[in-house]
Amino acid sequence: MIEGLVHQGINSIFTVVDNNNHSYLCTFKGKKLKGVDRSQNPIVAGDRVTIEQDPHDPNKGQILSRVPRTNELKRWNAKRRVVQTICANVDLLVCVTTPDNPPFRPRFIDRIGVAAYPNIPVLVVLNKCDLGVSPEVEERLQLYSTLDMGTHKTSATTGDGIDTLLSLIQGKTAAFVGQSGVGKSSLLNALFPGINLRTGEISQKYNRGTHTTNYGKLIPQGDTTIIDTPGVREFLIGNLEIHELGFAFAEFEQFSGECEFQPCLHDSEPHCRVKQACEEGLIDVDRYTTYCFLLDELRDHKEHHYGK
Repeated sequence: MIEGLVHQGINSIFTVVDNNNHSYLCTFKGKKLKGVDRSQNPIVAGDRVTIEQDPHDPNKGQILSRVPRTNELKRWNAKRRVVQTICANVDLLVCVTTPDNPPFRPRFIDRIGVAAYPNIPVLVVLNKCDLGVSPEVEERLQLYSTLDMGTHKTSATTGDGIDTLLSLIQGKTAAFVGQSGVGKSSLLNALFPGINLRTGEISQKYNRGTHTTNYGKLIPQGDTTIIDTPGVREFLIGNLEIHELGFAFAEFEQFSGECEFQPCLHDSEPHCRVKQACEEGLIDVDRYTTYCFLLDELRDHKEHHYGK
């Protein structure tokens, strides 16, 4: 039995690399993995698995089991109506965004922060900073920096901030996520010349990007490991319980214990200290609005897919 690291999976065929840097093309042994719950994608980039080598081909094998994950990034796949795991066992989640082209979307970043809760640190990277950064974007980045999120500005075009970003991910397994068109692949090409990831163009009609990465791919780069994830246009939350959502908003913590009703959803309950703090300007109104949107989304998700 051999233990290895999953680099990618396409059509249920997985590339697994062992500790001696030998690569195997693997499929599942049997219909169900031992110790793994029913899932759309039980194995993803970043997983560690045990495999059995094919006795007839030393470059092939079968996956026997998945080593327990330290963490995982998930989203709700509305098209397939399942919770989809994007990557696993990461030290840092790098959320790539832009000040423009496509537009800066703080609610997308908020969703990434919720999806990363409770045990994946988030670094918000503003790529394409050569386009200019508005005061509104600067203000939002400053807010994120007070919420246990790192922030950094880069330009894959000019090279600004690339060396510093490289130092921030050095020695880590860092997963890069972002909306289509934010320049995630270009940024990775600037960080690691030679990996030659395919890049796409921005639609002038819709001011949004096209997909250039179709599946999660783990890319070792010395003592740093990158997981390049597919660009998305939306990031739906579907794997949190309703009462857990408030804990994913760090600014609620100092006030939530003072709510009259416990647990409090900070929605329609009377004498909610979180809502009061929002009215007093102690909590950002737009962040609270994002929370309310996500609360309704989780309610609808629970009602339509699991019953009331």
